[in-house]
Amino acid sequence: MPSANYRSLLRTPGAAAFFLPASLGRVGLAMTSLSIVWLVHDQTGSFTAAGLVSGGFAVTDALVAPQLARLVDRFGQTHVLPPSLLAHAVAVAVLMSLVAAHAPAPLLVLGGALVGASFPQLSAMSAARWATLLRPGRAAELPTAFALESISNAVAFLVGPALVSALAAAGHPVVGAVLAASLSVVGGLVLAAQRGSAPPPTIDSAAHTRKDRSLLCSAVFVLMGLNLALGVFFGAMQVSVTAFVVEHDATGAAVPIFAVSSCSGLLAGWLYGLRRWRAAPPVQLLAATSALTLATLLLLTVGSPFGLGLAVVVTGATIQPLLVLFSVLTESTVHHAVLTQAFSWLGSASAAGSAAAAAVAGWAIDSFGAGGGFAAAATAAAAMAFQSLVGLRLLRTPRG
Repeated sequence: MPSANYRSLLRTPGAAAFFLPASLGRVGLAMTSLSIVWLVHDQTGSFTAAGLVSGGFAVTDALVAPQLARLVDRFGQTHVLPPSLLAHAVAVAVLMSLVAAHAPAPLLVLGGALVGASFPQLSAMSAARWATLLRPGRAAELPTAFALESISNAVAFLVGPALVSALAAAGHPVVGAVLAASLSVVGGLVLAAQRGSAPPPTIDSAAHTRKDRSLLCSAVFVLMGLNLALGVFFGAMQVSVTAFVVEHDATGAAVPIFAVSSCSGLLAGWLYGLRRWRAAPPVQLLAATSALTLATLLLLTVGSPFGLGLAVVVTGATIQPLLVLFSVLTESTVHHAVLTQAFSWLGSASAAGSAAAAAVAGWAIDSFGAGGGFAAAATAAAAMAFQSLVGLRLLRTPRG
């Protein structure tokens, strides 16, 4: 059967033991940001305050994640992850206490920042384990493994926010925050306990510093630029789709449009991982970003929510293969001793792009309508295609 590739991966000794708890923890991580918004809004009645606290969380997560990943690469997941998870649990408890005590906004933002600073990077750690597990003799299966990772992330971001919103709508935002932290901590602790599949640490500081330099290469900079542009695309699309349905007096269409986009991405990612592609990854990347650019240009021509739904099926279908290719190219570019850092830096670049896009797309929409926001998304997609063209040679650089 077609899914046998995924089954054979999970039957690899030690694979399911780290992938399943990492997937559980990812659901909690996907819930965290939105749970903060609901928690703060429920107590303060202010979306401004909720947005500020969530923003503090996002900023420190983006800044601290690569530093935490550096410690993981140097000392090992089994040593760094447990204290990080404990700090995360304490930070969530501190934020909840501040909210319950009706603390002033600056303290609430500080609490959100503490949660972001201790946010565990389970996706990066799980991806690094796949590389360690398969690289010795099954490197050809890495794209399928990264496709499985991408599918797990997508499912987490479908299930997690829906679960948080359902609990908040039922009047239990505190339960949502506690559940998010519990899933993250439990999944992370079980992951940390799987010592056999963990990448070996690099204790020697001089050796680790030398391997760090493989991050300072043109290929990594191209990948960071691509992730930054992808973050801009994500952020612009979220705001623009919302603005479009409001303009057409069809606010109820937003949920199915986002759901259709996510489901098409899941299907495309699943199918992509089932096939061994003959084209080199940089060539696949150029094809995927070019397809995304053309599909995004279609958004400028749609005139109804139904038409928008059809267009996002195409744009959504390109996202998961792109994320898989980013992982494949990162794994083949940097030294394995700094792989977790590399994955974390790319995630931070994407988060930064998404945060910046909210402001840029908002201005474009206020000035030109929803089409202005889609134009910002199309510009980001075109920037990805251009960088992929530049990367045709740079991304062939062998591992440092």
